[in-house]
Amino acid sequence: MARGLYTKSDQARLVAVVNPADTKERYRTCWRRDYARLIHSAAFRRLQGKTQLYPGAQSDFFRNRLTHSLEVAQIAKSIAIMINHKNAYFRNHRIDTDLVETAALAHDLGHPPFGHNGEAALNDCMRCSGGFEGNAQTLRILTRLEKRQTIIKKDPDVQKPVHAGKDNRAGLNLSYRTLASILKYDYEIPINLTSPDKESAEVIKGYYRSEAPIVEQIKKHVGSVRGRAFKTIECSIMDIADDIAYSTYDVEDSFKAGFLSPISMWVAQDSVKERVAQTVKERLDRYYPQESAESRKFDVGDVYLYLFSIFRAVFEDVRDLKLPRRKNARSLPVELGAVVAHLINRSSDKLINSGYYRTRFTSDLVGTFIRSVKVTLNKQNPALSRASLDIEAFKQVEVLKNFAFQSLIMSPRLKVAEHRGKDIVKQIFRALECDQGYLLMPEDFQSLYLDLSDMAEKRRVICDFIAGMTDRYAVQFYGRLFGTNPESVFSPL
Repeated sequence: MARGLYTKSDQARLVAVVNPADTKERYRTCWRRDYARLIHSAAFRRLQGKTQLYPGAQSDFFRNRLTHSLEVAQIAKSIAIMINHKNAYFRNHRIDTDLVETAALAHDLGHPPFGHNGEAALNDCMRCSGGFEGNAQTLRILTRLEKRQTIIKKDPDVQKPVHAGKDNRAGLNLSYRTLASILKYDYEIPINLTSPDKESAEVIKGYYRSEAPIVEQIKKHVGSVRGRAFKTIECSIMDIADDIAYSTYDVEDSFKAGFLSPISMWVAQDSVKERVAQTVKERLDRYYPQESAESRKFDVGDVYLYLFSIFRAVFEDVRDLKLPRRKNARSLPVELGAVVAHLINRSSDKLINSGYYRTRFTSDLVGTFIRSVKVTLNKQNPALSRASLDIEAFKQVEVLKNFAFQSLIMSPRLKVAEHRGKDIVKQIFRALECDQGYLLMPEDFQSLYLDLSDMAEKRRVICDFIAGMTDRYAVQFYGRLFGTNPESVFSPL
């Protein structure tokens, strides 16, 4: 093999460590230091104020981006422990669980206020300046925006966020291997996303051109394999853990919110099931091209099949059904159908309304999915080995995940919130990019805006400011700009 799982090169940072306390702490690994830097960052704290699926203002039950990230981190660590235990190579070259946890905790840092609706709005505002995408923003936060490190030069005057009109920040100054663990998409987003036949720019997954030199350095230090997309074993574990959390806990939140139930999923309109089936089929073709065409088939009938498999306990409540004898046998089928419908509906309601049943249901699913993870060793570079779900577990995860998504986008109640969130983000952006609009931002963002020479980079500063807002702060900031009862001038920005 060309290299081991971790090397000295993985531990290098954007800015070389010069005489810090770090070098004296032999009891702490490089990855543990990165974990600590993330946990203590402002961007991580702000996740508590960002929507996961349902707005948390009216209920403390629903997950936010912070609690979701904690759940993803626990699942990711469990997957890593399982692989270290079961796989022959990784028993002797163990995946570092601190590094996996850090990747999971950081994976949603780049999400703007109002979730995917805020992402679409910012992407539209930045369509001529490199777009906006949550994963790209996560890398930018870790390597630019967090206020821990600027690039060290011999001249002390150069230790500023911007020097000679260029961005001079190094963010949290994490190790290259840690940065690699959150690099999900090996693609540079084009600067210009405009399309004459579309009103809005499509959200493209990747990294911004401003961080392209950093991605080059990540690949140089961790090592890439020609002809294959760059993705580390820690990143693939984090990605699976995220999908598992989405598929189980977003469905649980949808049950609690009254948007879904096992029965409503079973009797959903054919158009919904067709969209779910189409999405699952597309993802099967994308992620399992090595599997046979037969195993990659997926249609509406399969949606029913996997829903029955997932919610088997709900339907099994009728197994011991006993009916009294009737003289008129013709009434039996009608009576039987009514009783069966009643029992199944009661079982479905029990799963929705009982915290005990919901917890057992999600716990069993998560455990099943974790045990379904397998790993493919990359012998050229073990760091680029891939974890994946077996294809049957993948189908279950995708059915659940896409039903939760469909329940949202088709709901009139959520459509209202979606429209409002997009409008708030776009109006704030327009106000900040107009003449003297930069004066509406806090002083540190004003300084960055004025010191940068490129107009696209100036607009990126505006985008960074809005993307870092929590949902509540975005609403408050919007109210201060456009509301009839703005807050006091003494309220901080």
